[in-house]
Amino acid sequence: MSNPAAAYSAGAVARRLGVAVTTLRTWHQRYGMGPSLHEPGHHRRYTEQDIKRLELMQRLIFEGVAPAEAARWARRPTPDAPVAAPLAAPDFTSAVRGLNRAAMRLDAPAVRQRIAEAVRELGVIAAWDGVLRPVLAAIGERYAATGELVEVEHLVSGCISAVFGAVPQPGGEVPTRILLACADDEQHSLPIEAVAAALAADGVPTRSLGARVPPEALTAAVRRTGPAAVLVWSQIRSTGGPAQLAAILAERSRPLVVAAGGPGWHRPSVPAGVVLPDSLAEAVVALTSALT
Repeated sequence: MSNPAAAYSAGAVARRLGVAVTTLRTWHQRYGMGPSLHEPGHHRRYTEQDIKRLELMQRLIFEGVAPAEAARWARRPTPDAPVAAPLAAPDFTSAVRGLNRAAMRLDAPAVRQRIAEAVRELGVIAAWDGVLRPVLAAIGERYAATGELVEVEHLVSGCISAVFGAVPQPGGEVPTRILLACADDEQHSLPIEAVAAALAADGVPTRSLGARVPPEALTAAVRRTGPAAVLVWSQIRSTGGPAQLAAILAERSRPLVVAAGGPGWHRPSVPAGVVLPDSLAEAVVALTSALT
C-alpha cells in the first residue's frame, strides 16, 4: 500500500516507472512535471500524487497523446479521475492525408515539412505510429499489388531519416549505454532510427549500427562498447534468427537488457531472458530501464 506522506528521489521514481532519470528531468524541464516537495537544504522529492501524475502522463503517451498534451491532462487537480473523450487517441487522418499527397507529388520539401510537423507536435513515437508508418504501409501495399511507387517509398523514407537525424543529440558528457542494430540482412532501419530519435529527445544518447548487421559484428560491438541495453530489430521473418540473440546473451559482460523488436522474430524461438516489446514505446521503456 502506498504512503501518501512518503517522499521519493528521482532514482526511485524512475525505477518505479521504468524510465531513465534523464527522462524525468526532461518531463520536469519541458512540461512542468517535476517533484513538488521541497525542504530547505535538500533536493526536491516526489510525492505519491506527483507519481500518479507521471503514471498518467506515461500512459497517455503510450496511447498516442503528444507529451505536452499528456502533461496538461496529468496536471489537472484530480489526475486519477476517469476521463472520457478528450483522452481518446488523436485523429491522425488529416496528417496522413497531407503527407500522402505530398509524397505522391514527390514534393520532397513538403514531405519533410509534414514529417517534421508531426514529430514536433506529436513526439517521435506517436508520429511514427500514427502518421509515418501508416503512410509507408499504404505505399508498400500499393507496391505489392502493382510493383509501383518504389520512388515514392525511397523519397519518404529518406525524408523520415533526415528528420529523425535532425533531432538534437545529447551532449557528450552523457555516456552512451544503448546500442541499436538491425538483425542480420535486415534492411528496415527506420524503426531503430525512430527509437534513437525518441531517446535523443529525452536526453538519452544511443549508438546505432544501422541495417544488416552480421551477428559477429554485433557481438563485437557489444564487446567493445559494453552497453547496458541492446535492441535488435527484425522486420521480416527471414532475418529473425534467434542465434544472433543467443550470441549476445552468451557474452561474458552481457547487457542488462537485450530486446528483440519487430514482427520478424518467431517468439517461441527467442531465447529466455530476451525482452520482446510490442511497440516502439515499450522498446524505449525497456531500454531506459537499464540506465537506472
